[in-house]
Amino acid sequence: MSITIIIPTYNEADNLPVLALELLELPLPDIRILVVDDNSPDGTGQMMEEMKADFPGRVDVHHRAGKLGLGTAYIEGYKIALKAGANYIVQMDADFSHPPEKVPILYATLNADNLDVALGSRYVPGGGVDVDWPLWRKSLSRFGSFYARTILGLPVRDVTGGFRMWRRDALEKIPLERVVSNGYTFQVEMIYLAHKLGLKFGETPFYFADRKWGDSKMSFAIQVEAAIRTWQLLWRYRDL
Repeated sequence: MSITIIIPTYNEADNLPVLALELLELPLPDIRILVVDDNSPDGTGQMMEEMKADFPGRVDVHHRAGKLGLGTAYIEGYKIALKAGANYIVQMDADFSHPPEKVPILYATLNADNLDVALGSRYVPGGGVDVDWPLWRKSLSRFGSFYARTILGLPVRDVTGGFRMWRRDALEKIPLERVVSNGYTFQVEMIYLAHKLGLKFGETPFYFADRKWGDSKMSFAIQVEAAIRTWQLLWRYRDL
């Protein structure tokens, strides 16, 4: 039994080495880390190559030619993890906004409730977002999830979150070649596909803390893509 944690990176040298060490020390069997690095100018990829040498068989780095987007990073990561035989695949951010100590809780939730996907959720009781966020940002985040789940008829509270654990056979059912979203709508598209295919998923609360180091990857263009792409998903998967 192995758990592969996929972490897409672009300029996360301040965060990732510390995060990786915390993940490797978690009380779970056979944890492996797969970093998908978009040629970070700050040397993130090279730093993780050095860690790979220190933790053979437990850390791997997939280097890409440039900043190619979140969605394609995860798709490539999924394929690598599945090919390597991972039984469980975790997706999470590199900036500690997804707390590493919650990974065992995702694992326990997935197995206790016989789920296909366990979602870390900001919007179920016990969850939340950074207390220092301004009101407009909190409102935008919550509305984005409400907007997507209402349009797509999804029975989860946190549709846009990216902290998830997939069971291997569940992820193998997803037609990854059809996934087109490359910004944060990627998270919406994946859970919509899971829903359309009848997969079983549940949510466990976590507190989303804002990053302490580095710059946020969120942009206005990503938000526009999310608003438009959500409607497109209805048509794209009408056959499922």
